Amino acid sequence: MDARRMTRRELARMIDHTLLKPDATEAQIRRLCDEGREHQFMAVCVNPYWVPLCAELLAGTDVRVGTTIGFPLGASRTEIKAVEAEDAVARGAREVDMVINVGALKSGRRDVVLNDIRAVVSAVSGEALVKVIIETGLLTDEEKVIACQLAQEAGADFVKTSTGFGTGGATVEDVALMRRTVGPDMGVKASGGVRDLATALAMIEAGATRIGASAGVAILAGLSEEPGS
Repeated sequence: MDARRMTRRELARMIDHTLLKPDATEAQIRRLCDEGREHQFMAVCVNPYWVPLCAELLAGTDVRVGTTIGFPLGASRTEIKAVEAEDAVARGAREVDMVINVGALKSGRRDVVLNDIRAVVSAVSGEALVKVIIETGLLTDEEKVIACQLAQEAGADFVKTSTGFGTGGATVEDVALMRRTVGPDMGVKASGGVRDLATALAMIEAGATRIGASAGVAILAGLSEEPGS
């Protein structure tokens, strides 16, 4: 995709407008949803507690409600992640961003990671997109490739760079590596440290099909004109 020629609408539909701070208030969540509706972002992404409120506020719009599973460490038991995902969908989530078991991956337990992702995919039964957060800042390039392959094998819809709570966020190099690994058809979400238009466009040029950012409004503000105008 030629990110330099994107319209505001096209860019907005690639952004998950995000608020995952532990001290986020109801007023802030309501503002997030207002901004989601105003700018027509693809989704708002919030912690599970806020899913029902967001689903109510965004009913009848094209803005999806996304939430996190096993967040931010990924070290919950598989059964808990599956129940958490099922509950989120029942309460209105249409996208779930799950964190892999990073320690299991680094211990060589590919079976654990694969089954972990499969359990969440199965729990949402096609009612929600599943994005798999691999937490790139904690992985070697070889481990990043393995994580992406496992997410693909498990039937997930996206691989995602990071939680934003780890040691590093999205990089162009990681997004490009993830895209090469999963091929052209699986989604790649760049998240963590994407705070301005230039960074967002660089991630898209590298292969990202979704941007996770708390700075969604600021990113759009940088695109002041439609291409060719």
